[in-house]
Amino acid sequence: MNETWAAWGGVVVFAIAAMPVGGMVAWWLARGRGWRVAVCEVGMVVGTVPWLWMILTPKGSGRSVNFLLLRDLTEQAGGSRVIEQFGGNLLVFAALGALLPVRWAWFGQSYRVLLVAGGASIVVEAAQFGLAIGRHSSVDDVLLNAFGACLAAQFSRRWWVADAGRVDSGRDHVIIHR
Repeated sequence: MNETWAAWGGVVVFAIAAMPVGGMVAWWLARGRGWRVAVCEVGMVVGTVPWLWMILTPKGSGRSVNFLLLRDLTEQAGGSRVIEQFGGNLLVFAALGALLPVRWAWFGQSYRVLLVAGGASIVVEAAQFGLAIGRHSSVDDVLLNAFGACLAAQFSRRWWVADAGRVDSGRDHVIIHR
């Protein structure tokens, strides 16, 4: 765990320090969009960017890839960093998954959150591979990133389930009820 803090503690401190700035941006956006929309939009960015920073930070050069489902997870099962790897991958798109259906009612079905997070994760894994930044690209990472977003969406369900019957045009004041 000390290794993790040594490697990523600066990112964590920066992310925490950025929260007041995010709050001010949400306050500014809320004037034209409403609080719910502004907080969701800023929260998705502020809650996802630090994770992307971490996983796109170079660790040397080279690249590796694994297309075999669950191979990396089983190889890490006995390792000392398995909880960090497993938990970290679940959290990459958790803010996106939690707030996407709150912001846009269309995402009020879990499979849609799963598809968006899975697509975003594929883009990130492809970027890691294409940039040759010393990172390992894996189908298991895509699976955990997407599952983490879907799980986070379920945790936020109480805030979006009441809105499942609406169509949102992207602004709080234009809502058509079915």
